[in-house]
Amino acid sequence: MATAAPRLATSARSRLVRTSNPVMPDTSIKKRTTLILGKPGGGKGTISNKIIQDFTPHFHHLSTGDVLRQHVREETEIGLQAHEHMKTGGLVPDELMVRLLDDAKEKVGDEKGLLLDGFPRTIEQAAALDKSISVDLVINLDVPTKTIVERISDRWIHPPSGRIYSYSYNPPKVEGKDDITGEPLVQREDDRPEFVKNRLDAYEKTTAPLIDYYSERGILKSFQGTQSDVIYVGVKEWLKMKLI
Repeated sequence: MATAAPRLATSARSRLVRTSNPVMPDTSIKKRTTLILGKPGGGKGTISNKIIQDFTPHFHHLSTGDVLRQHVREETEIGLQAHEHMKTGGLVPDELMVRLLDDAKEKVGDEKGLLLDGFPRTIEQAAALDKSISVDLVINLDVPTKTIVERISDRWIHPPSGRIYSYSYNPPKVEGKDDITGEPLVQREDDRPEFVKNRLDAYEKTTAPLIDYYSERGILKSFQGTQSDVIYVGVKEWLKMKLI
């Protein structure tokens, strides 16, 4: 159930500074399959967008959730099989998710490297992926749990468009209203602190072990911080060193 938006603090009116100039395309950049890991709400989407912006056209961002929903909408063979599991509340089998990634990789071809976001999430999924796609680099976003709880709990959305606002770093122009339509903003039930903590607990049990899994291969680099713009400075420099 949605609740009314809080009052907008004066200090929260500042906007994020845009990232620096993008890395210009260079044929010498290696094509790598790169995985981005991090807690829910840890900025994976934000960092992924910055990577795509700065390293275009050398990466293709593959959010498995988005690709899966597209297959379901288009009623592809993969989509129809996935929907059979989804409509009963079941999980899509790992083998089917790997097929989805194989299909996406085939469509992208050899022109770009993949930036994976959302899969694998478990050791078992990583092992299944290894049989088909080799992960070359892993970016782990190490953001404190306290920061994530505060960040997500501060998130408000405009349901019809999906636009997201935060009173701490991306506030609406008018308190409690969408910038474009002026319609009310709401807070999702699963963005409340108690729900966020449950999601983070689940991450620690199922996904966090992937950090050791990929660290043992010497392909993972962790980046600590509380602000995506600050964290991304290190991510960008590391990728330039690995790709160019």
